[in-house]
Amino acid sequence: MAPDGQTLAPNVYDAEPIPAAARAEIDRMLSSGDLFRYTAPADAPVALLEQEFAELLGARYALAVSSCSAALFLSLKALDLPKGAKVLIPAFTFAAVPSSVVHAECEPVLVEVGENYRVDMDDFAAKLPQAQAVMISHMRGHTSDMDAIMELCDAAGIPVIEDAAHSLGTVWNGRNIGTVGKVGCFSFQSYKLVNAGEGGIMITDDPEIAARAIIMSGAYETNWKKHPGLTNSCAHWQNKLPLYNLRMQNLSAAVIRPQLPLVAERVAKGRAGHDRVAEQLNLSAFLEVPEALGPEERAPDSIQFNLVGGWTDQSALDFQAAAKARGVSVQVFGLSEGNARAFWNWQFLGETPDLPRTRAMLMRACDVRLPTRLTEAELDYIAAAIVDAAAEVRG
Repeated sequence: MAPDGQTLAPNVYDAEPIPAAARAEIDRMLSSGDLFRYTAPADAPVALLEQEFAELLGARYALAVSSCSAALFLSLKALDLPKGAKVLIPAFTFAAVPSSVVHAECEPVLVEVGENYRVDMDDFAAKLPQAQAVMISHMRGHTSDMDAIMELCDAAGIPVIEDAAHSLGTVWNGRNIGTVGKVGCFSFQSYKLVNAGEGGIMITDDPEIAARAIIMSGAYETNWKKHPGLTNSCAHWQNKLPLYNLRMQNLSAAVIRPQLPLVAERVAKGRAGHDRVAEQLNLSAFLEVPEALGPEERAPDSIQFNLVGGWTDQSALDFQAAAKARGVSVQVFGLSEGNARAFWNWQFLGETPDLPRTRAMLMRACDVRLPTRLTEAELDYIAAAIVDAAAEVRG
């Protein structure tokens, strides 16, 4: 608070504080130097994290790795796709997603995304026959129509990987996101619901996928024996698969584990904060927060909204500046130079595909962080700053 009692522009960049239990466990490990996940004969922090995360999501197997990007890559490799296999991905995602496809020696095929940030199902259905796998990014936590996607993919025998980096705690039709497809991948990077700075985890019910991913993650020699329930499958794949060494270390697991019991509370706070701001933004004639699809119960830690009613590129940039002058950073995805979420910046893919619907959306879609720790007064400040900035520019 300012001295006069007014709410200051909130700091939305700091992550949630790390629980004291994590700091105590880190001190214990630093004293022992026991940081490698396979040193202990059993119950290493990484192994316990895998068990606890699988139980939290309702999956049979979990594998903790160095990042969500690593999890996506290992998921593709564990599917044993042929070199050059086409993988459908949404055109609205982070550059790490097409990068993981390229790294797995596959070819990403970009699918149009609509104004509600979800996969355009007509474009998806048209491109699916050429695909051998699908990687659905629930970008910024927005869930595409997973019922329709799974119906099409199951009928065609095409496996689905869920990039759930932004979706820990989101539920679709009563099922945890990440358990709908063949594999679910999550992030523990600092701007996610659970923060370890870096880190990722993949979950699956398929023992062969789990075993192949475990071996390739770097379970060399017989370290795979420390992954319960997979002895036969892992023994089969030992020395038959390359080792990419993408393991998580015990320090990261020690930071993550005490945060798992806080997920439900953070989800509730994030949803309440998002909805509070969305309600105020939707009162403006110049702003629109798209509705979620009916089966989705979202776990947001940010808000996305569209500039509606005749904005130009220049007026959108003026809006960004007006919001910044009020202490609130708004990112217009398509107007932020070099933005890693704008598909035309993925030059490593070669020629930019023609995706007019996604391009139009990105040129007017805005993004603002809303950490779950924000107070109602801080949330109201952010909402008012955005609404006032739009009114200032559009008059």
